[in-house]
Amino acid sequence: MAGIVQSLILSPRSLQPPSIQQRHPNFRSICNPYSLKRTRCVPSPIKIKACQQPDQGDSKVSGLANVWSQPLFSFVENNFLPMALIGGVVVGLANPSLGCLADKCYLSKVSTFGIFFISGLTLRNGEIGAALEAWLVGVFGLCSILFITPYFSRIILQIQLQPQEFVTGLALFCCMPTTLSSGVALTQLAGGNSALALAMTVISNLLGILIIPFSISRFIGAGVGVSVPTKQLLRSLVLTLLVPLILGKVFRESSKGLENFVDQNRKLFSKMSAICLSLVPWIQVSRSRSLLLMVKPEVFLVAVGMGVFLHIILFSFNALAIQGLATVSGGNWSVFAKKENADAFVLVTSQKTLPVLAAVVEQLGGAFGESGLLVLPCVAAHLNQIIMDSFLVNFWLRKDTASENGEGSLSNRTIIARHKEAF
Repeated sequence: MAGIVQSLILSPRSLQPPSIQQRHPNFRSICNPYSLKRTRCVPSPIKIKACQQPDQGDSKVSGLANVWSQPLFSFVENNFLPMALIGGVVVGLANPSLGCLADKCYLSKVSTFGIFFISGLTLRNGEIGAALEAWLVGVFGLCSILFITPYFSRIILQIQLQPQEFVTGLALFCCMPTTLSSGVALTQLAGGNSALALAMTVISNLLGILIIPFSISRFIGAGVGVSVPTKQLLRSLVLTLLVPLILGKVFRESSKGLENFVDQNRKLFSKMSAICLSLVPWIQVSRSRSLLLMVKPEVFLVAVGMGVFLHIILFSFNALAIQGLATVSGGNWSVFAKKENADAFVLVTSQKTLPVLAAVVEQLGGAFGESGLLVLPCVAAHLNQIIMDSFLVNFWLRKDTASENGEGSLSNRTIIARHKEAF
């Protein structure tokens, strides 16, 4: 008895009564309505998992969509002009009825007016003034664009190909001034003298309105036995190209707010110009779809190859010309040997413009053949020159980056070494 009392004193029992689970081990508590901790009984693990699973799935789907959409949008943004031109050709071949209706509504003239009106809106005064330092390079560039490269049309006309309009169209392409936007854009990307590129672009297109009729009459009209209405063509080009360009420039200078808006949204206006340009091949191809379907695919591929060959010839000629001028006029210290000026010269003088060609073909009224057949190989040539020069500019940039990492600044590099690497 004394031992029992002693054990009870040394190990006292808990004052709290045993819980229900301790008294009944097989009993499972659901929820005590009188407990103060009722929140522990409310949440259910199954419900939480069921709510979380759709969120995780949605995030995975949205992440996968971003992975696919961002490269697509970036590709469209970087290649908007070639995609617009190709889209115009494809739509014209697929459904020519809309293009024929647009032709009856004179939409081609409206689109040409819009292209040059936008060019006037985006033309800056300071960019032209900055090119005065390299005026010698600009003068020789204008001579190459307007007087020298049209001679290559004689070489193109010696090629025998059916339909003959493919050959004549590329010969007309040789007589055109430089591109309105792609030459300047590629010059900026390459780090060249963009002001010089813009000056050559604007002046060559303005002077081209006066010179193109005489170039066509001399180099192509005699070769195909057609007399070109020079005065009528000149008047039409002035009304179609020069007037909207001047109007766009006047609108820009008349309002400071409009000028700031245009400068802040240059990409938007560039896309608008590309859309206007894409209407030209769309209408021309729609109008001549029946004839285009009669052309064999291998013949069209030959015409595309001719456009590629033409651009290679123009680029090689201008690259060799700038090298020779740099050597004759003082070597590395010459204004022709300066990398920025040489890049602008070669890129701008080696390209030909499609909008002016479309306007010329429109005004010729079928004097040299079917309009669609004349324009189609030039659309391919326009795309080819942009794509080829884009690859070349990327090649230059990679070479420049490697040289900067290995040899330091490129300020003393000459154009001779630059184009030897390119070819």
